[in-house]
Amino acid sequence: MLLIEVALWAVLALIVYAYLGFPLVLLLRGLKARPTLKKDCTPTVSLIVIAHNEQAAIEAKLENALSLDYPREQLEVFVGSDGSEDDTDAIVARYADQGVLLRVFPRQGKIATLNATVENATGDVLVFSDANSIFDSGALRALTSCFADPHVGAVAGNQCYSVAGEHAASLGERVYWSFDRFLKKLQSRCGNATSSTGAIHAIRRELFQPVPPAVSDDFVISTRAIEQGYRLVFEPDAIAREPVTATDQAEFQRKVRVITRGLRGLWVVRRLFNPFRYGFYSFQLASHKLLRWSVFVLLPVALVLSAILAGSQTLYKALLVLQLVCYGMALGALIMRSTAFARRAIFRPCKLPYYFCLVNLAAACGWLQLLGGRKVDRWNSPRSEVASDQKSLATSDASAVAGKS
Repeated sequence: MLLIEVALWAVLALIVYAYLGFPLVLLLRGLKARPTLKKDCTPTVSLIVIAHNEQAAIEAKLENALSLDYPREQLEVFVGSDGSEDDTDAIVARYADQGVLLRVFPRQGKIATLNATVENATGDVLVFSDANSIFDSGALRALTSCFADPHVGAVAGNQCYSVAGEHAASLGERVYWSFDRFLKKLQSRCGNATSSTGAIHAIRRELFQPVPPAVSDDFVISTRAIEQGYRLVFEPDAIAREPVTATDQAEFQRKVRVITRGLRGLWVVRRLFNPFRYGFYSFQLASHKLLRWSVFVLLPVALVLSAILAGSQTLYKALLVLQLVCYGMALGALIMRSTAFARRAIFRPCKLPYYFCLVNLAAACGWLQLLGGRKVDRWNSPRSEVASDQKSLATSDASAVAGKS
């Protein structure tokens, strides 16, 4: 029985460390902050957006890019179209006289299109963004100000979610990103942010290396700066805003895809796990990425061990009840998520356990896909799927009319 108790406390310690202990370590480490030398500067910037069937979002993205508070002569905007079949290319082409550069490729996946598009970029700084990410006016100036520090090679921007279209998982997603934003600030004070987010991030042009397939491009691009001896810092004033995913099912699929590609990315940058060369960052990467994406293995072990020990002490019975309550709340959120009750304030506490379970289930699926050898090279965003559905409907209607005539 003693062995089971030791095993339970070891498992619980790892779970608690992943979510609370690691931030505490960052707080202590950050007491001796490593500042970033920032100064208003305007190097030439290439803003790169990769799009596949993004007719619903691309016009707003380009209008936003052209209205940013940044010298127009220092900014070039590239859209790499990955085999778009809707009106994406036509919409982008309308902005050619405003300096927007369109590069059209056959459908080959985001990363291959990104690598090919970067070949045409001439900016001293490459800025990457998603088609549905809207920058605050001063976002580019905030990003480039960090490059006044010669030790900074890449900058992670600040992704924020809107509150519109909330569903059962969206509250958890916003809470998660708020927590992740807090961690990025601490990480940056310690020396390096762990990685960037695809909504807004930047790297010095000379540090960019072609991204291998089937990985998270934002993760690999940003951490390659660290591999080459530069810092990756977080800039909270470089804000990009995105809507939450339309449904919790879409959020789950996105998480599985992100984690699967993220795990492959960890293998690509595996040299960064060498603490003798990369010091605290190796510990940081193992804690924030590898352990966090492996907690799903520990959760059922903790539940089973608590159940075995529940009859021996009140403490273990309480631990078991606490876990069952959390999973019960998550199950209740799953069952009730589409009802009117789900919109009431009393339901909100159930959304966090639901999101916690959703993320860990997505991590389990990500590991299974990785171990099964599945590579996620291409996918359709919800906006792309809408566009594809519209095209299919239009084709069906045309066929029906031709059949009648």
